[in-house]
Amino acid sequence: MLNDILFAVLRSIASYILLIIMARILGRKALSQMTFFDFAVVITFGSVAANIGIGQDNSFHTAITVLITIGLLGVLCGFLHIKSFRFRKLINSEPLVVIKNGQIIDVNMLRGRVTINELTSMLRDKNIFNITDVHYAVLENSGTLSVLPKAESKPLTPKDMQIKPIEGGLTKDIIIDGIIMRENLNSTNLTEEWLLNELKENAIKNVKEVFYAGLASNGSLYISKRSKQHKEKHGQHGIE
Repeated sequence: MLNDILFAVLRSIASYILLIIMARILGRKALSQMTFFDFAVVITFGSVAANIGIGQDNSFHTAITVLITIGLLGVLCGFLHIKSFRFRKLINSEPLVVIKNGQIIDVNMLRGRVTINELTSMLRDKNIFNITDVHYAVLENSGTLSVLPKAESKPLTPKDMQIKPIEGGLTKDIIIDGIIMRENLNSTNLTEEWLLNELKENAIKNVKEVFYAGLASNGSLYISKRSKQHKEKHGQHGIE
């Protein structure tokens, strides 16, 4: 009994490690960006890995072989997806225009299996609350909605006002969960002494009191202290 449990644990660990390795080989891809083949690979991986863990496969080596084979197929299809336009056309569905000049194209809505409620929800995500303000709306392969507002409905930009804005940069993580990111701090040509002085000016005596601190491109330091209370009362910010 004990040997069976130990063997199951070892099989599960082995399958988990192999899954991680194959995932790294297949590359990074968000769930929404997966092709149908990617999705099939993930489902197969999960099924085979579960069989390895509970010992339902005929052989541990057979299951490992299946995982590696599916992984290699995923790598091959990923390569063809990049290199071959015809393969991309075969695997991916075409983007669908669901709104044109403020008019909903219901035929494409049906083809994309999108309801009017889902469409209006996706438009609100783009800060568009009136369909007549949309010049084009395209349902992408990933399931996301790309929207081109009508010219008169576009927000005013600095370019429209002939104003040259100051370019911003990335905020560098300086403190995360009470730990100083020394590599990031050194890249800014600032010292730890400077950082500690900045913390003191904000009535922070110990770095451990800081949940997050980031340095903006303009040199300003954003600091967020740790919350004294681990839990906040539900709805206290007006959000249920």
